[in-house]
Amino acid sequence: MFKLDGKVALISGAGRGMGWGVAQTLARQGATVIINDFYAERAEEAALSLQSEGLKAHAAVADMTDRAAIFTMVSQIISEHGAMDVFVHNAGIPAQGWGYSQFLDSPPAEWDAWLQLNLHGLMHACQAILPHMIERQWGRIVAINSDASRTATGMGLCAYGAAKAAALGFIRNLSGEVGRHGITANALSLGTMNNWEGSEQIARKTASVRRAGSPQDVGAAVAYLVSPEAEWVNGQVLPVNGGSLVC
Repeated sequence: MFKLDGKVALISGAGRGMGWGVAQTLARQGATVIINDFYAERAEEAALSLQSEGLKAHAAVADMTDRAAIFTMVSQIISEHGAMDVFVHNAGIPAQGWGYSQFLDSPPAEWDAWLQLNLHGLMHACQAILPHMIERQWGRIVAINSDASRTATGMGLCAYGAAKAAALGFIRNLSGEVGRHGITANALSLGTMNNWEGSEQIARKTASVRRAGSPQDVGAAVAYLVSPEAEWVNGQVLPVNGGSLVC
């Protein structure tokens, strides 16, 4: 089940972290994965790593806040590979880094950086990709989101959480437009992940499965949502959080 033979999947921000886990999983399920990253060396190293396993992987360097660069990248992928079946928008941390702060101390430029990548980047990419998916009457879109969109952490995540909540609103509404074309649009809502110092301690306090989430956890959830078997799952947000939030 959940095999992706013959499918072409673009994963943004996949040179490391959760996106890398998604790329590994989809490639091992048979997809040709296109690893996007802001940094060329990350994308190329990740693609070479998968190729060394005998898997189909290619690098695609583009800034996911740059509309023109996104459209150019998508056009090149379709030209070279003949299809764009799956898009996973994983890129969520601006190139300049986290930069989060308590709301009253946060500059509007910081808010804009989160929105440009997490919301506008997703929307630009969908406008670039969807005409091709609609023509083929098949496609899968998954936005990697965060429980920060629905919780109050007190950790200075107001702008980040607002951008993630906006992305969920977009995905839900997009699903109503594309479902009739054989395309689904869904999201994951991630809990405490193991990509920052102190995550394991936090996870053991908050999650009923007492560990932080991993790239492999994210990859497994995405593999289901982009599979042919998940064609009746549309406009949904799947929590992947170890049971830290169950509503």
